[in-house]
Amino acid sequence: MPADESPLSSAQSASGDSSTSRTDARVQADLARMVREAASDLERQKRSLELEIEKLERRRDRINAEMKTSFAGASQDLAVRVQSFKEYLVGSLQDLATSAEQLSLSPPEPPPSRPAAAPSASPAPEPTSAPSPPATRSPHLLDAERIQSLLDQYRLRPDYYGPVWQLRRTFEPIHADRVANWMLNQGGRGAVKTLNSRLQNVLVASAAISMLHTMHGDRLRVLVLARSPERLGDWRRGFQDCLGVSRADFGTRSGIMLFESSEPMAQRAERLLENNYLPFIIIDESEGKVALSILQFPLWLAIAPDPNNPTSEAYEFY
Repeated sequence: MPADESPLSSAQSASGDSSTSRTDARVQADLARMVREAASDLERQKRSLELEIEKLERRRDRINAEMKTSFAGASQDLAVRVQSFKEYLVGSLQDLATSAEQLSLSPPEPPPSRPAAAPSASPAPEPTSAPSPPATRSPHLLDAERIQSLLDQYRLRPDYYGPVWQLRRTFEPIHADRVANWMLNQGGRGAVKTLNSRLQNVLVASAAISMLHTMHGDRLRVLVLARSPERLGDWRRGFQDCLGVSRADFGTRSGIMLFESSEPMAQRAERLLENNYLPFIIIDESEGKVALSILQFPLWLAIAPDPNNPTSEAYEFY
């Protein structure tokens, strides 16, 4: 009996070994597949993390640049406001001192016993009112009283949510002085000294635009000349901030037009005059050369570089 069972036992043992080998092979294959899938998932996660890291680094650099720019702009704006307030105080103290010197502190003389004869050649007192604007002032400008009234409104009663084309930003005495001088003394045709900040220059130009729009309405057309798209972009954003205008207000058939060259701007201004519009030309301080053809138009304002802090070439006319 043991001799008959020996072959059968051997066959069963061989069959069990074969089944075990196949099971081990399947387990190894499954393990290899799982390792490959896990490695593939890790590779995808690695690439995704690298992309996120790159995005965060770019965002970090952009935020740092904006913080530097914003801090510099805020510091410059604060410095301008402090300087303007200082000038206002100095001017007020000077006016007070002048008024005190003109006061008569001597005791009044006793009345005469008989009526005195009227003096024959008594000099008439000089008027103390402000000098009248020059005769060459443009007929397109408002009268002096209206100009001063609007400047006082912008400075003392700012309306940050007013209608479109009305000045919506804080207006300081230094800005009002430049606009008043350009309108009353220069007749709406001349240069205004830069405030060494494009935002401040845009504010001065925006005040002039707002006042002209008050008188002429939709007839007014603003043409801005600057040498680069970046500077024109600064003017566009500044007008949107100061006047409440939108992108629809910019374009060849809209209220504000932007130019990089003076020749096409002069041609556009001529066509506007022919169609009964009123062109108002603004020249950025970056412009080194200005065509003489621009000077023929009734209203133009050039931002003149500061000789003590030059940022561009002086104007040359050709």
